[in-house]
Amino acid sequence: MKAEKTRTENTEGREDLRIRTKRFALRIIRLFQSLPSTTEAQIIGKQVLRSATSVGAQYREAFRAKSDADFINKLQSCSQELEETVYWLELLIEAEIIPEHKLADLMQEADEIMAIFITIIRKVKQRQ
Repeated sequence: MKAEKTRTENTEGREDLRIRTKRFALRIIRLFQSLPSTTEAQIIGKQVLRSATSVGAQYREAFRAKSDADFINKLQSCSQELEETVYWLELLIEAEIIPEHKLADLMQEADEIMAIFITIIRKVKQRQ
């Protein structure tokens, strides 16, 4: 019974993170659509668009992993893309393209998703 409960919780958590990473990507798409048409805004925007939309795609790929090591590697790739996304968001703020308060929720969501990835990676490593 305990194994069944754990499996159900893992599936629910996985599904929740699939939805959450997709929503994050959609928010970034909307952000990109709202950017000014200046060259620098568009260049940075395309970078943040690429990295942020990659997070959810790579997260889904992780569940096709052939081993725990492969799973960890794929989740670490998700983390790297998320870290890159935060970098581009910081540049949008520091270049004064978008006010910080308008990106605060996105930055917080990126931090929370990163914390989840780190927790999952640690748990899988402990299991090994």
